[in-house]
Amino acid sequence: MTTLLINDSLILHDIQASSKEDALRQMAGNMLEQGVVKESYIDAIIERENNYATGLPTKGVAVAIPHTDREHVLQKSLSVGVLKEPVDFVIMGESEQTVPVKLIFMLAMDENHAQLSLLQKLMGIFQDEERLLYLARETDKQKLIDTLQSSLDLTLKGGEKT
Repeated sequence: MTTLLINDSLILHDIQASSKEDALRQMAGNMLEQGVVKESYIDAIIERENNYATGLPTKGVAVAIPHTDREHVLQKSLSVGVLKEPVDFVIMGESEQTVPVKLIFMLAMDENHAQLSLLQKLMGIFQDEERLLYLARETDKQKLIDTLQSSLDLTLKGGEKT
């Protein structure tokens, strides 16, 4: 299994976005700047979100888990975005009903089975209202990375303590 990259450059706080597309574009653009995705990732993630919604009305704060196909990925990574003010995402499995999302977990996965595994582990976090609220409020990027590392039980790259 390749290592999942998550470091402080992939944690974005106080994102000011006017729409889900704006939030996705900002986060995917940052991932492009960090060299973990191809330029095609930005449009691909927005297109996939429009076709297969990922908003989840979880307790505490609502989340979205946008992701797209592996051909747009250079390095398996996870970016976390905390929105200054929630923006509406269509609820997963719905066509029009929306939820105001505060936390975005943007996945860039290089293997299909790894994506499914990470999504299953993220669901454990999403069922923990206290942990979601903590992630939405925590401003120390290293503490956020440490919490994700222990919660997801993953091998992470870039968030290790020195």
